[in-house]
Amino acid sequence: MTSLLQRVKSKMAIFAHRKARGMLDGEYGSVFRGRSLDFDDLRVYIPGDEVRDIDWKASARYGSPLIKRYVAVRRQTVLLIADTGRNMAAQSRDGEIKKDIAVMALGVIGYLAHRHGDVVGLVCGDGDGTRSIPAKAGEAHLERLLRTVDAGTSLDAAPSRIEEQLEHVARTVKGRFLLFVVADELAADPAMEQLLRRLRAQHEILWLTIRDAELAGAGPAALDAINVADSSLLMRHLADSPAVAAAYAGAALDRDAGRHGMFRRAGISEGHVASSHGVMTELFALLERHRRAG
Repeated sequence: MTSLLQRVKSKMAIFAHRKARGMLDGEYGSVFRGRSLDFDDLRVYIPGDEVRDIDWKASARYGSPLIKRYVAVRRQTVLLIADTGRNMAAQSRDGEIKKDIAVMALGVIGYLAHRHGDVVGLVCGDGDGTRSIPAKAGEAHLERLLRTVDAGTSLDAAPSRIEEQLEHVARTVKGRFLLFVVADELAADPAMEQLLRRLRAQHEILWLTIRDAELAGAGPAALDAINVADSSLLMRHLADSPAVAAAYAGAALDRDAGRHGMFRRAGISEGHVASSHGVMTELFALLERHRRAG
């Protein structure tokens, strides 16, 4: 049986050369900056460094800008939160199965955590229930987490409802963690926004949305499609109607705008991805946005 983690590591090697992987490592390490960190040393300022990290007194003595560097004084805990409802067994915008993209994204963040000496746990599930695996270290443990997500996501599962998993975290998780959420496209909702604000007050949160397949534009030869969320039939001849396609696109834009606004107000950085090929690039951008927002 092929290792899912090995597959993730192979794709990381393909899609990012050594310098890019080093930059991704650096962005991951910056997430906990200022929290449980001790001063390490100073180094010369490089264009692109955060101005807030400049040690102005030391810079005045040295004659040019110097940056403070820190080291973590203890391991951090990363909690992977995965939607394993049947929505994630559907196709993404680029035609790939969503759960394969989710496994790639969870594997990258989990492997970065492993490289930094952090421990990783998992909360996953659907509208019918939630499963939790405590945080541990090691590649064997990370492989178990990825297999849990992969095996638990199917068309036979209950519909996705990431709120259930987030409520579980809010009720049961103590301490300050990094929450990395991978989920289907979510509609904004006041109750959901309140829950996100509650979680954000305690944790660092990174959110990756996997984009839905587009119904329109598949061509007249395509068969009717099924909405996996409720098993309803989506008539292809309606999808090919310009009026229906325009209405669908408008509704999708409104939903996206509502979700973006909800995350912005809650102080949560969100990324979007439509294929496993885009995971590395989007995760780098997501970590960088989170660092700059913090």
